[in-house]
Amino acid sequence: MRINNADYRSVWWEHGRLKMIDQNRLPQDFVIAEFTSHEAVADAIRYMTVRGAPAIGAAGAFGLALAAQSAPETKFRASLKQARQLLITTRPTAVDLVNGVNYVYEEAIRFIPDIPHARQVAILAANEFANRSAEECRMLGEIGNTLIPDGARILTHCNAGALATVDWGTALAAIRAAHREGKQIFVYVSETRPRFQGARLTAFELEQEGISHAIIPDSASGYYFWKKEIDLVITGADRVCLNGDIANKIGTYQKAILAKEHGIPFYVSVPLSTFDLTCKEGGDIPIEFRPDDEVRIFGGVQLSNPGSPVLNPSFDITPASYITSIITPAGIFAPEEAAKKAQG
Repeated sequence: MRINNADYRSVWWEHGRLKMIDQNRLPQDFVIAEFTSHEAVADAIRYMTVRGAPAIGAAGAFGLALAAQSAPETKFRASLKQARQLLITTRPTAVDLVNGVNYVYEEAIRFIPDIPHARQVAILAANEFANRSAEECRMLGEIGNTLIPDGARILTHCNAGALATVDWGTALAAIRAAHREGKQIFVYVSETRPRFQGARLTAFELEQEGISHAIIPDSASGYYFWKKEIDLVITGADRVCLNGDIANKIGTYQKAILAKEHGIPFYVSVPLSTFDLTCKEGGDIPIEFRPDDEVRIFGGVQLSNPGSPVLNPSFDITPASYITSIITPAGIFAPEEAAKKAQG
């Protein structure tokens, strides 16, 4: 991704440390955070220094690689098991996290009892997972671009850009590709309460690359559908089930219903790591509920009545019946067949 005219990834390994763009500081401050322990990485995932399913999958993979560097030789497997459990329980909905952590774990323990080799393999495996994710997102851009006509007015939700992945993005990968091809497009950026990932992060990425856009309140989407000013919707997902149901940032389901009612295509763009082949349907996906203060307070200011209880689900389920197609690195598929066909 381009930030201040330089190329970055959201997470990367450098000189024995994990580095990541601190997403909690954007857009006001551009800060690179560094990590040398898996415990610190777990906190970064939990408190959303890094966020977005593919990005936290890569962060988790690198977190386990850090654990492998410090695990005692006599307790190497046990230490990695403990680190794996800590990392994968930080955020329960996004399956990429489990896939990234487990990939590094399985690769590393293959080389026990040669512990020095296992430590090095853990780093190589984490880099491989991150690089594969970035390449799949690049392919999502090429493939998704074919669905975007010149002049399209596009609605997206939350941040499904390079910040949410290792690079390129999922939904924003297609938008980037369309823009770089010279298509005249416009993006409605749904603000995404309560953490405003659309208003803060998606808008930041689009501005950095000169893509025409405007931030709208979450509740304004229906107005623009009614005015016939939205031509298509593209979102990412945090998990895709075997039947094509998806989990994505809270508010996605309403947009899918609006798109269906107005006859507008609703596309979901995901790398292969977002498919959960053990999950039959959306009802099987665990939904993360986050702290009350995300709704009560913003920027240190109390927004709500202090004595009222808060419910803060971070994700909702969009049934396959509301999804036009799922964009994958292997092609574009009907939602009910995407899990099977994307895996080859």
